[in-house]
Amino acid sequence: MAMKSFCGMLVLAAALAAAPVYAQEAGSVTGDKATDMAVDLVVVRPLGFVGAVIGTVGFVLALPFTVPSGSVGETAEAWIGEPLEYTFNRPLGNFDQCGADRHPCGNSP
Repeated sequence: MAMKSFCGMLVLAAALAAAPVYAQEAGSVTGDKATDMAVDLVVVRPLGFVGAVIGTVGFVLALPFTVPSGSVGETAEAWIGEPLEYTFNRPLGNFDQCGADRHPCGNSP
């Protein structure tokens, strides 16, 4: 039973990781800013939040392995920080740039 839940969580995480790429490709094909904003608000941002929650759970489960290796900060940034930045710190409809300085998402200044 636990293995099924774990496999289901992995499939969901993979789907969430692909959502921003799909939305970016869909937006570049249509070029319609209003459509990009609607897809971002209704689909991509909620999925980004769910991805951050799943990343938080994974981070807590990985702590016994990351503490001895000294990679706690890197893991937290990759699994929690980047999804939260992508969800809350970019203009609506812009799938490439985050923050006030418009740096590429996932690359903190």
